[in-house]
Amino acid sequence: MRDYEEDNFEEIYSKILRAGRRTYFFDVRETKASDYYLTITESKKFTNEDGSFYYKKHKIYLYKEDFENFSSYLEDSISFIFKNRGQEVISERHQKDYSPDNINSELH
Repeated sequence: MRDYEEDNFEEIYSKILRAGRRTYFFDVRETKASDYYLTITESKKFTNEDGSFYYKKHKIYLYKEDFENFSSYLEDSISFIFKNRGQEVISERHQKDYSPDNINSELH
């Protein structure tokens, strides 16, 4: 599942978060200069018509010089979402009575 390029770097620390058909990998790796960086990978499982499956992956490479700002922006963005839409998941998949017209009316 991992890229060839990444396999050439030693994995220092790893955490896996499984979330339905999505899986998130948080991997600390070492640069050629012996410093650490973080890769965050979202892997999403898809099924072909014949029943076989495949994964689509998206990666973020995050370096120490960006940790503070990234963390702050992530916290701000999460707070904005919770403040404006609450913590309950709003989607057709999670709510049987889902209607896009009800999103703003329920929150005011």
